[in-house]
Amino acid sequence: MDEESVRKFVAAYLKKKGFKQTENAFQEELNKNTNTSSSPISFNSQFDPDVAKHILSFSEFEDGPAKYQDGYAKLRSWTYSSLDLYRHELLRVLYPVFIHCFMDLVAKGHVQEARTFFNSFREDHEMMHLRDLQKLEGVLSPSHLQEMEFAHSLRQSKVNIKICQYSYELLLQFLHKSQSTTMLGIINEHINFQVSPGQPSSISDDAESVTLTGSSQDSANQINQKEIHWGLLEDSFEERLEKAGGLLLESEKAEGETKEGDWDENKKKSIEGAKQGSSIKKLKKDKAAGATGKNARPEATPVATAPRVKAELTLPVIPTEVEQSILEDLRNRVQLSSAALPSVSFYTFINTHNGLNCASISHDGSLVAGGFSDSSLKVWDMAKIGQQGVDSLHGDNGTTSSEQVLGSNGGKRPYTLFQGHSGPVYSATFNPLGDFILSSSADSTVRLWSTKLNANLVCYKGHNYPVWDVQFSPVGHYFASASHDRTARIWSMDKIQPLRIMAGHLSDVDCVQWHANCNYIATGSSDKTVRLWDVQTGECVRIFIGHRSMVLSLAMSPDGRYMASGDEDGAIMMWDLSSGRCVTPLTGHTSCVWTLAFSGEGSLLASGSADCTVKLWDVTASTKLPKTEENKSGNTSRLRSLKTLPTKCTPVYSLRFSRRNLLFAAGVLSKTV
Repeated sequence: MDEESVRKFVAAYLKKKGFKQTENAFQEELNKNTNTSSSPISFNSQFDPDVAKHILSFSEFEDGPAKYQDGYAKLRSWTYSSLDLYRHELLRVLYPVFIHCFMDLVAKGHVQEARTFFNSFREDHEMMHLRDLQKLEGVLSPSHLQEMEFAHSLRQSKVNIKICQYSYELLLQFLHKSQSTTMLGIINEHINFQVSPGQPSSISDDAESVTLTGSSQDSANQINQKEIHWGLLEDSFEERLEKAGGLLLESEKAEGETKEGDWDENKKKSIEGAKQGSSIKKLKKDKAAGATGKNARPEATPVATAPRVKAELTLPVIPTEVEQSILEDLRNRVQLSSAALPSVSFYTFINTHNGLNCASISHDGSLVAGGFSDSSLKVWDMAKIGQQGVDSLHGDNGTTSSEQVLGSNGGKRPYTLFQGHSGPVYSATFNPLGDFILSSSADSTVRLWSTKLNANLVCYKGHNYPVWDVQFSPVGHYFASASHDRTARIWSMDKIQPLRIMAGHLSDVDCVQWHANCNYIATGSSDKTVRLWDVQTGECVRIFIGHRSMVLSLAMSPDGRYMASGDEDGAIMMWDLSSGRCVTPLTGHTSCVWTLAFSGEGSLLASGSADCTVKLWDVTASTKLPKTEENKSGNTSRLRSLKTLPTKCTPVYSLRFSRRNLLFAAGVLSKTV
């Protein structure tokens, strides 16, 4: 490189960057040296060729969009050719660099080049980030970057990436040697490395290794500093049971369990794999007798030791006879553990012709509801199915007026048909007493139905788009809804307008769940985060970051301390509400986790998935280890999988533990494996 070229490059760079004073001083110096010397300034004695190359690269920094294509291609090629030990950590850098290269090209007006770049490399990231890519695909002009909240938030915040020290040094060394100033600028501006000493973490160990979030990590941490009261309500049923003398003796418990087993036999024909289910039940009883027979009274459960808090909502009055019935169920509750697994009653829908969107089971398992694509809601009474000898839940989409009466004499279809929605029904939920059911639909409404009157009572309008989920509170009366309009709303049965609107998610709110004390609700979203909201103020008090795909299911532990969330990739994460941290990720499912449920005392977690299995997890073992090994990574902190219960070919739509700890499940028979 000759001296004249260097002078031109330096002058061009200063002009391009707007350094006017420096540019003027440089020109004066050049002119002065030209006047005092017959020959141009000689740089040869002092000039380093490497410096010249850097100057050249700076001058070409903004020459055109080709720099992004070439820089990313080199980074990608180097990453994929790295040593296996470090490759999975270095690959984490590619996705944020890819999306910011694309958005930078769009912002500078190179729209056609941006589309070419996007289409060239999108396949690398479709498996992990398909939904994000689908959103960014619609960015066609610089104005779109400002108008699209998702894209705007990504440009304003940094991505957190966990990486070991050696991987970090390898990356810096490559960027320096390749002189990839474009890539270096993007990484410096948009990535925050959390460098850890030692060896790289394993691929499955770190669910939070790459976090794309709309708010910066600092603001998320600030929200997670807020105080929350996760305990149970004062004067709850569990507390009353403690005061009344606690659980029954083992002999009484065994007797109550036998009664429940006899009652469950009436539904034998509606359970998939009935023979297998009864053998599991007998095995469980033997285990339960051996495990719990040693002590007249079991150890204090997490529910019994949980702190007590006051209710922020005005709670409904529960009739005395209902209260007595609930206490009786709690007294006869089977104590579950890793040695005493629950009985499972599985309700299988057949002949639904791909029309079933959701299923819901009442608290005692006596009623099962299904929401269909033809905008209907159907409710089956299990007792009447047993009487009529119907061996399955038929979802035939044909509807007549005679079907409106449940189990009418001579009726072939023993269900109640509820019609009123004008779009597919996406969610249904029973209140704790089973006399009301809520349904949400694509018509953006929530409807309240009476199972006693077989009629629609109220239509709640407030959302602007389809309502994906609706859930009654643990005490009834209040309910929460989640919608495509990116909000969750809290309602009461006696008011047609929402009491609170929770806004903050960057995409659809796909699921909602109440906390055990009714003072908080949790929402899971397509933006891959879970948020906890204060019911009284409507504020977000926790943001849980770690999922790599949309969150589809939530469950709260009975003591209110932990929350489980399941996502589209089949991953489940257990969260500590007080700290906002992930206690442990659970891996095992191979498809979407559609439903989660904690057992009555909180010792087990059940998960149901589109992979046609129900899995049981040991909660007690997992939540004790991280207290002493919080900073360590490894399989010791994993939540233990106790058992996998496969169905013939039935994706699991819904799970529910009864108050006596019988596990109910529902799904639709799929003809395609």
